[in-house]
Amino acid sequence: MGEFDKNIRFEHLLRLADTNLILGHRLSEWIGKAPILEEELALTNIGLDLIGQAAALYNHALEVSGESSVRDADDLVFMRDAAEYKNLLLVERENGDFGHTIVRQLFYSAFAVPVWEALTKSADSEVAGIAGRAAKESLYHLRHAAEWVLRLGDGTEESHRRVQDAVDALWMYTDEMFEMDEVETAALEAGHGVDLVAVRREWEKTIREVLAEATLKYPEKCWMLKGGRTGKHTEHMGHLLAEMQFLQRAYPGQKW
Repeated sequence: MGEFDKNIRFEHLLRLADTNLILGHRLSEWIGKAPILEEELALTNIGLDLIGQAAALYNHALEVSGESSVRDADDLVFMRDAAEYKNLLLVERENGDFGHTIVRQLFYSAFAVPVWEALTKSADSEVAGIAGRAAKESLYHLRHAAEWVLRLGDGTEESHRRVQDAVDALWMYTDEMFEMDEVETAALEAGHGVDLVAVRREWEKTIREVLAEATLKYPEKCWMLKGGRTGKHTEHMGHLLAEMQFLQRAYPGQKW
């Protein structure tokens, strides 16, 4: 294992935390809008799981950076602009209809499960502990999303069409999850990261199996969009942060 630069280690933790936070926020937008009460509770609980994971990662990231005495997790969440966020583009996309949200969750959870399982062996014992809990939660998230994709894909003509449209629309955001750039490579070499090439093989196997059972087509290769991990976001991100950060920006220093 090589030496892991403190700044790169901090960014690696932010990538994990930011992605979970933003997806958790998106799921919270379904409160009061989900198609059935049971699903409103399920999406809310998944969102809370993701935000809880993010909070633990933010607190640890600040300890790693040596900044825990001068700022806290709330500062990272509410006082950074879009370009400072390092989340995957997939999770900042608007919810769309229920099928769109479920497909997005399937794509992310199928990725999160092998990532968290690999991170249970992290050289960072705190990350390993967070990953142990997150891996179990992500398995539930994946099962929940897969079951809904099966119901909708192999359901009515309308539900099938909508879910296929969601698969096709979101596909261009999936390649970014597996990019081994300098941050991911350094983390892996230091024993803190994940081999995303191996994760991709497991992800593709899971997605192929679910789509096939749901009578949905596995998309052809297409142009892929990336940049979220380096702070280059879609137009959706600014609107999301404006809503999420409004109170803290209007009344700085407030605590929940």
